[in-house]
Amino acid sequence: MKSQSDTVSRFLFEHAPIRGERVHLDASWRNVLERHDYPQVLRQMMGELTAAAVLLAATLKLDGSLLLQIQGTGPIQLLVVECSGDLKLRATAKWDGQLQGSFSELFGDGRFVITLIQKDGKPAYQGIVELEGESIAEILQNYMFRSEQLETRLWLAVDEQSASGMLLQKLPEQNDVDVDAWPRYTQLADTLHDDELLALPTEDLLYRLFHDEDVRLFEAQPVVFHCTCTRDNVAQMLRMLGEAEVESVLTERPVIEVHCEFCNHRYEFDRVDAAQLFSVTAAVETSDVRH
Repeated sequence: MKSQSDTVSRFLFEHAPIRGERVHLDASWRNVLERHDYPQVLRQMMGELTAAAVLLAATLKLDGSLLLQIQGTGPIQLLVVECSGDLKLRATAKWDGQLQGSFSELFGDGRFVITLIQKDGKPAYQGIVELEGESIAEILQNYMFRSEQLETRLWLAVDEQSASGMLLQKLPEQNDVDVDAWPRYTQLADTLHDDELLALPTEDLLYRLFHDEDVRLFEAQPVVFHCTCTRDNVAQMLRMLGEAEVESVLTERPVIEVHCEFCNHRYEFDRVDAAQLFSVTAAVETSDVRH
């Protein structure tokens, strides 16, 4: 039996217009947790949103990435997960103080934002709605139904070692199909327990739920944690700020420190580094003028 660790698998019901995805994250999820000391309630939500982002990204043909954000006015101010078309993920969050209360109390007057980003970094699509639901799954299900007119159900489970999820999505109906399939399959999936979702291999999970149905399971795809930040990207950002602004910062402190909120990596630039940044820029500009 192949390992289910850090994979997402697609499956189809042969006699019904319904598709599904199952994701199981291990090392990739722990890589998210290791970057920051997140409170327990936030770890749960981050794991659920991370699993959901992979499930949704796997249903799309992306030449870029999918960005899911929950922006709040409560103690949790931001929860964001990015998953690329080749299933590389990263996540981060911002919060303040003790995290207690219901889902709506933690986020306050919040918004859910879904963005499709092209390979060049420019947004191709963005949808923004008010938070509707008392869980990550409910928010996403409501968004997909109201904004995309797609009936979607999500089951999500998280612990310290793994984050797992399953998605069922109803496709446009065709002639001569089982019209009762959607309520039947979702009722069967509702019997799934969190420990089963976290522990069972995909083949066993599908057999446990749908052993009387004709289900086609496709080969699993790998998922990895990957942050796109680099020293070169930070250097380009500093060049965009301009030499005068960088020099102003360096008069107040010995180094410019830039911190990636996703992977928690810190980049430092001192006066020598800054001089090299702008000497390279000047050389390029001079070269351009000569040609």
